[in-house]
Amino acid sequence: MVSIKTVAVIGGSGNLGHFIVQELVSAGFDVTGLTRASSTNSTPKYPDGLNIVNVDYTSFDSLKSAFAGQDAVVSVIGSLGIASQTVAVDAAVAAGVKRFIPSEFGINTRKVDRDSPIAKIIGGKIAVVDYLQEKASANPSFTWTGISTGIFFDWALRAGALLTGINLKDKTATVVDSGNEKWQASLRSDIGKAVVGVLQHPDETANKYIGTATFNVSINDLIALVEELTGSKLTITKESSDDIQKAGEEKLSQGDFSAFINFLRVHNSKDGAGNALSDEESANGVIGLPSGDLREVVTAWLKESGAL
Repeated sequence: MVSIKTVAVIGGSGNLGHFIVQELVSAGFDVTGLTRASSTNSTPKYPDGLNIVNVDYTSFDSLKSAFAGQDAVVSVIGSLGIASQTVAVDAAVAAGVKRFIPSEFGINTRKVDRDSPIAKIIGGKIAVVDYLQEKASANPSFTWTGISTGIFFDWALRAGALLTGINLKDKTATVVDSGNEKWQASLRSDIGKAVVGVLQHPDETANKYIGTATFNVSINDLIALVEELTGSKLTITKESSDDIQKAGEEKLSQGDFSAFINFLRVHNSKDGAGNALSDEESANGVIGLPSGDLREVVTAWLKESGAL
């Protein structure tokens, strides 16, 4: 049975990374935070006392040295560094790392049509998992786990109407198609717990791409909860997923990668998309991650926003 105690985290001071680091530390792992040697971030969101190592993410030797003695590597590297993870994978294999968790943490890239417009944006993620499969096949002591989580729900709520469709300030909501399609969503703290769960269940999660979620939710679920809790009706605007997709493709044709938001909205909310996390696909039970309470999360968000 594989035992994982030491964990190096790449990009652990970012929007998601610091939640993962906090959960790993709370679970008793010996965590090392890796930061880009050229980083100008003077206030990294790492817990006090954490071992921090400056690394050149493009250097095999630099990464191999940083990975020495590490049982696992968790990558939470940002979109610009996704493709460079192959260097980190090579370094991890050479350093004797047992488990590599790539920077997935979003939609299930294994289900994406590789010829689709969205694949042109997330192709780096797809390629890295392909590469991990090759390396694990050639190196039996090296394993990987990909984790699909859906959108970062707590972040999406605070980002306004961009992904959730709800604008509290203007008391408006945008519904895509019928608004009934459910999609996979996770709190960032639960994503951290999912990483912990994977590393605490290394045999069950070895060389697998798994899905986790705090809950599945639809735009109409959110609208109904907000209206019930605030006692105020929202003004509804409807949008067609076909129109959103066409607008995204136009952006992408001009080199505008903000098209990803268009494609993500369609991926989540297009009628019949089928991208909620089913009970059969969910790894929550395997890694010990309980489902969340949507009402509780939305209530906290409304209070924080001054709407309650």
